[in-house]
Amino acid sequence: MRVISRRALREFWEKHRAAEEPMAVWFRLMDSCNFNDLSAVKRVFGTADYVAPYTVFNVGGNKYRVITSIHYNRRRVFIRDVFTHPEYDRWTEQIRKRKRKS
Repeated sequence: MRVISRRALREFWEKHRAAEEPMAVWFRLMDSCNFNDLSAVKRVFGTADYVAPYTVFNVGGNKYRVITSIHYNRRRVFIRDVFTHPEYDRWTEQIRKRKRKS
């Protein structure tokens, strides 16, 4: 899969130095695989989860989240956001609040 863009990971690990190695490992693994669907992703990344419309990866022993949009037919993975676990929790709570209002 082609990961677009590594820059988001790099910017994240510049703020969170401990994230550099796990993010680099995730990137190398994702970049070297080709997936046809979510079940194939889950065979490699067991904790990957689909949270419409994104695929969320737990990275670094559940310390970080990489939010992606995967286009299986084009073999592209677009990084939408990278969070620490607490940042991700706040983000998901905001989404839940928006859904309740609509």
